[in-house]
Amino acid sequence: MKQIGFFDENNCLRKLSKLGDQLEKLDSVMEWRIFENTLNRVFMKEHKNAGGRPPYSYLLLFKTLILQRLFNISDDQAEFQINDRMTFRRFLGLSLGDLVPDAKTIWLFRDTLVKAGVMEELFSCFSRQLEQRGVISHKGTIVDATFVEAPRQRNTRAENQQIKEGKTPEEWEKPENIHKLRQKDINARWTKKNNERHYGYKDHVKADAESKLITHYAVTDAAVHDSQALIELLDEKDKVLYADSAYSGEPIAKQLPEGIENQIHEKGYRNKPLSEAQKAENKRKSRIRVRIEHVFGYMTGTMRGVTVRSIGIARATFNIGLTNLLYNLCRYEILSRKQLVTG
Repeated sequence: MKQIGFFDENNCLRKLSKLGDQLEKLDSVMEWRIFENTLNRVFMKEHKNAGGRPPYSYLLLFKTLILQRLFNISDDQAEFQINDRMTFRRFLGLSLGDLVPDAKTIWLFRDTLVKAGVMEELFSCFSRQLEQRGVISHKGTIVDATFVEAPRQRNTRAENQQIKEGKTPEEWEKPENIHKLRQKDINARWTKKNNERHYGYKDHVKADAESKLITHYAVTDAAVHDSQALIELLDEKDKVLYADSAYSGEPIAKQLPEGIENQIHEKGYRNKPLSEAQKAENKRKSRIRVRIEHVFGYMTGTMRGVTVRSIGIARATFNIGLTNLLYNLCRYEILSRKQLVTG
């Protein structure tokens, strides 16, 4: 067999660049070091008595989580694909001779971040950079929510009723059922919408109307109504609010912070349908509100779906936050490319 040389690797990467490497484009616009302080703080505390740093940089492992979410692959598949694909190695800054983190290392890194509860801080790191660069205009705010499907549980009706009441079934807490309990999600909930049943969580998202970037988010179980997370998403930077009719009604309108222009869709009721003028107003609002559907459409298509494989709300919150962060990274790369073309 012909021995692979240094220039062979470079030639291969140059060809991949010409063919259009999505990961290279993303890497070229990102300053990954903005996440470094948060990651270092978590792992310095975690490993202060462990006798030294791990063999892989925290940024490399964080970018591995980005890869996983972008291609929706497991820890084992991540290990295999990084070993197998030149584009993955280049994205992580690894040459053919470098060691690749194994599945256990990836799992442990993610688990440490989950327990530290820092995903919202990591999300905010990038949001601050977007604010500083003037990418987020704040000319309009759109709020909506999407279901995040979780692994469905096979419980009895009695067990489901206890879970709904905030209790853990006594049978699961017996010592012999400890492994079973670890696989039971007592935070996810069932709900029904448009005759479709969903199980898992909800990603409540606030997006900038002009850039379509996510500026804030909240995670709840799937049974929580969309409107219940609205107020905590809003702040003094929001000037005009767009949302569908799920957020309409006087109780919500009264809770809106002072100074926010209410552009929420109006809703018709039995024996009180919308007038033609109200329908026309809703149509006008829809031209802006519909932009948030592009956010969820990108997650469903390009990012291979909005789901979690994990158990429990702590891991779900981390994974959903990672999904929102990755969407912003990809959206920023698109906006940067458009600016180069138009500029």
